[in-house]
Amino acid sequence: MRSPEPTRFDAEKSFAMEITPDFFQQTSKVLTVAELTRAIRGTLETRFGAVWVRGEISNFKLHPSGHRYFTLKDQRAAISCVIFRNTLPPDAPAIVDGAQVQVYGNVSVFEARGQYQLSVQILQTRGAGLLQAKFEALKRKLDAEGLFDPARKRALPKFPKRIGIVTSPSGAAIRDILNVLRRRAPNVEILISSVRVQGVGAAAEIATAINELSAPNSAWGNIDLIVIARGGGSIEDLWEFNEEIVARAIFHAQIPVVNAVGHEIDFTIADFVADLRAPTPSAAAELIVPDSTELMRRVSELENCLQKYLRNFLQQSVTRLRFLSERTLARELMQRMRDAQQQLDLTAESLRRRLKQFVVDSRATLVTRTQSLKSHDPRREVALCRNSVTELYRRLAAQPPQLLQNAQQRFARAEGMLRVLGPDATLRRGYSITTDAAGNVIQTIAAVRPKSKVRTRVADGEFESEVV
Repeated sequence: MRSPEPTRFDAEKSFAMEITPDFFQQTSKVLTVAELTRAIRGTLETRFGAVWVRGEISNFKLHPSGHRYFTLKDQRAAISCVIFRNTLPPDAPAIVDGAQVQVYGNVSVFEARGQYQLSVQILQTRGAGLLQAKFEALKRKLDAEGLFDPARKRALPKFPKRIGIVTSPSGAAIRDILNVLRRRAPNVEILISSVRVQGVGAAAEIATAINELSAPNSAWGNIDLIVIARGGGSIEDLWEFNEEIVARAIFHAQIPVVNAVGHEIDFTIADFVADLRAPTPSAAAELIVPDSTELMRRVSELENCLQKYLRNFLQQSVTRLRFLSERTLARELMQRMRDAQQQLDLTAESLRRRLKQFVVDSRATLVTRTQSLKSHDPRREVALCRNSVTELYRRLAAQPPQLLQNAQQRFARAEGMLRVLGPDATLRRGYSITTDAAGNVIQTIAAVRPKSKVRTRVADGEFESEVV
């Protein structure tokens, strides 16, 4: 069966025939929203009917009911499309985002949302979409240059101390990352480089942020790794991460880079260049830092295992010694056994000391690392300050009363001297202090101008004057 030929339809002329200047004066009835939407639907379906439309597929979604929804767009406009279940034949072209197609269907209105749409009956492929073709071309170019080579990808540090994040400060991605990092590694330092993640010029901002964070900088110190983060979206929304400038910035970065852009199904050029691709921003935070609670649990397990091994070794040694003692009666052999027993005691004692020292060193190392993790805990600083105040109070309370009396006398003498030499005493002797409107003391005539306000302070008050 031959497909209907594409036709052209003058939509503006047809619609003008329906909506005339006196359209709203032909009836005095007030329409409901449903009645108006139904009238518009009837007009569109009657005047347009079935048409051919070509464009690029975007935001494709397969509903569990079997219906397929997508947006058909070009450089200036977009229209919603729906393909109802069992409408297309089994051999119809696959529907993917970025594909250039031409479709044949009826113009209608989805009354529940009040939006017009195209009910597609025929779909024909017109080649790959422009963005998808550009994506594939750049991917092949960078792959040929070795930017995707797995051999050049660097391993992430196991215990990063400082992490740089390139993302939008107002997006959900940064909130997800910070929530996970606070839970797993609360003492890791985080440096956020705020950039735009969508729109013209965003790619240049992202590349600049990567270059700045990867280079040594005295303002924030060395950074162990960089995380690039953004939420999901269409290929257009994520296109800034497909730009060559971003890919080369990641490639030339001096420290490992983790790309956490989009959802698990979203792929960008940055994913192939980065040292590690995370399916989501939250997953990136899980991958780059270990769980401090799990590390402490593992150390405790190793300590228990070592103690159990030592107990078993000592028990086996004692059992073997008893067995040899019961099997021999010769004095020489007994002496040798006693010597061996003493040597075993010495060896066991040495092992105990070494094990004890090993456990002490391990605990000290664990305490040191734990203290390092908690070095920024404000509760510790408050406790130290509280202890210092307690110690000062104790020392003050322990001083003899004579020292307190001497201090009071010295204070009284100093207070008397200050009372004699202070400005109030000078004012009582007939002197005064004059200041300008800003409160600055006037010491020379050059500091005032005619008609300026000045304030004079005497012993019993102040008054304001005007310079003549």
